[in-house]
Amino acid sequence: MIFAAGFGTRMGALTADRPKPLIPVAGRPMIDRALDLAEAAGAAPVVVNLHYRGQQIADHLAGRDVRLSWERGPILETGGGLRHALPLLGPGPVATLNPDALFTGPNPLIALRGAWDPARMEALVLVAPAAELRPGGPADFTLKHDSRIRRHAAGGGTGYLYLGAQILQPEALSQIPDAVFSLNRFWDLCIARGTAFGLGYPGGWCDVGTPAGLARAEALLQAAARG
Repeated sequence: MIFAAGFGTRMGALTADRPKPLIPVAGRPMIDRALDLAEAAGAAPVVVNLHYRGQQIADHLAGRDVRLSWERGPILETGGGLRHALPLLGPGPVATLNPDALFTGPNPLIALRGAWDPARMEALVLVAPAAELRPGGPADFTLKHDSRIRRHAAGGGTGYLYLGAQILQPEALSQIPDAVFSLNRFWDLCIARGTAFGLGYPGGWCDVGTPAGLARAEALLQAAARG
């Protein structure tokens, strides 16, 4: 599933008349780059959720083998949006991807699939050290010696950032009663059960959520092209 329903408010004027997934990075819309990763990984079916200026994305994707999950009422956030889309995704584990996450290096979905162990895992999130990507900023998780994750606390060891790609077993979503909720609540359930794991990503990464992030992403792509 590719999350494309958000308002993109951090982009300011760039999302005044279009949804963030259609903003180009080095000439290609973010959502096309995300779809490239999904298709290269053999993901099927591929579902994209829509809300803010969703018709623009639907028109852009016309003719492609993509299923659309419309959020016609309130925006459902990541957890609610994923649960709403489950009938389109079908049974079994689900890979999710944020289109504003730019990767240079191994395909993140292929890397996650190679490390996925359904006997132990309800969630496997892609991470990288926060100090390398966001110096001085907050971190999301700490990795235990067995790659299980816990919430990061100041002074609690090396912090890691979530990179916007994961595989999860969606059954625990049914344990959250609210219609609108973040996947953070799903992760907390899995962390409490010891079934949430992290996988380090060895390539380049950038959050393309702001105009400054857009500039960094294009510089990262240029550097990758130069080798």
